[in-house]
Amino acid sequence: MLSSSKLKPSLCDNSVSRNKGKIRGQVRYNLGSMVWSVPLSTIAVLDRLKFKATGGGAYKFADMFKERLGVSIEKEDEMNCLVSGANFLLKAIHHEAFTHFKGQKKIVQIDHNDLFPYLLVNIGSGVSMIKVDGDGKYERVSGTNVGGGTFWGLGRLLTKCKSFDELLELSQQGDNRELDKLVEDIYGGDYSKIGLSKGTIAASFGKPISNNKELEDYRPEDISMSLLRMISNNIGQIAYLNALRFKLKRILFGGFFIRGHAYTMDTISDAVHFWSKGDAKAMFLRHEGFLGALGAFMSYEKHGLDDLMAHQFVERFPMGAPSEGGKIHGPSPGNLSDKASIVIDFDSDMLCSLYNIEI
Repeated sequence: MLSSSKLKPSLCDNSVSRNKGKIRGQVRYNLGSMVWSVPLSTIAVLDRLKFKATGGGAYKFADMFKERLGVSIEKEDEMNCLVSGANFLLKAIHHEAFTHFKGQKKIVQIDHNDLFPYLLVNIGSGVSMIKVDGDGKYERVSGTNVGGGTFWGLGRLLTKCKSFDELLELSQQGDNRELDKLVEDIYGGDYSKIGLSKGTIAASFGKPISNNKELEDYRPEDISMSLLRMISNNIGQIAYLNALRFKLKRILFGGFFIRGHAYTMDTISDAVHFWSKGDAKAMFLRHEGFLGALGAFMSYEKHGLDDLMAHQFVERFPMGAPSEGGKIHGPSPGNLSDKASIVIDFDSDMLCSLYNIEI
C-alpha cells in the first residue's frame, strides 16, 4: 500500500505558474473519501520525489513505478504502518470508531488517555491480529489465512463473479440457509441445554452433503452469502479468543475486506457477541481500508513534517462512500457512516526544500 497505493493523482490546477520563487498548482490524491492536495512544481517534480509504500506491493511494483513514472519507492514496514494509521485515526478523527450490531450503528467515544491496549484485526488477503500497547508498541499475536483472499478466491470459483464488489452485491440477495446446516436441521429446533438457538450455523456449506444437487443447482447469491458468513464468523471468533487471551477490552477491525458492508460487520459482531456471551463488542473504523496507506504517510514525520501536519489536518463532513470507488453496500448507514476527508496542504517551497529540489 503506497501512502499513495489507493491514491488517484490528478492536477487540480493545470495553470501552473511561477510567482516570486513559488510554484503554483496542485496535485490532488484521492483516497476514497480522503483527499490530499499537495502543491508541486509541476508533475515533473515527481521524478525527484520518493513515495512511501508498505505491504507486498511496495516490493512487487517498485521497479515498475521507477521505470514508468520515474518515482522511487521508500518501503515502510507493513505492521508498523497499520498500527500507526490506526492510532492516528483513533486520536485525530472525530467519531472514528463505531459498533455495528443487528443492523444498528453506534458511535463509540474513546478516551485518548485510555486508548491502549487494544487488539487490531486487519483483514486483507489474510488476517493479522495485532496487540497494540501504544505508539510504536505492538506485537502480532495471531492471524489466519482465511480472510478476504479466501472469500474472493472461492467466490470467484463458485459464482463466476468478476470483481470483489460484485460478490458482495450478490450476497445482499442471498440466503445462507440454502447451503448452511443449522441447529434446527439437526435437532428440529433449539438446542437449549448448551445455548444454541435453532438458527445457529452448525456446519457452513453442510446441506449439500445430503442434498442431491450439483453446483449449478444452487444460486450464486446463496453461495456468496454462505461464504461471507463462514469467513466473517471465523475471523470474529479467533479475534475474540485472542482478546480473551491477552485480557484486551477493545477489538478493532479494519482492512479492505470490510468495505463498509453492513452484513459483514453484523456477522463479525455476532461472532464476538456469541463467544463472549455479550461481554465484548466488535468495533469498526470509518476509514478501515486505509490504515497502511495512512501509516506510510505518517512515516514522513522523520523528515520534519510532523509539526506541519499537526496544524494543517482538516476534517470535512460528509462523504458517503465507505471505500475507494465503491458504493455503500447494505442498508443505508445514515449519518454515522459518513466519511471524513482529510486535506493536507504543503507549501511548495517547504516541500521542495525537504528533497533539495531547486525551483
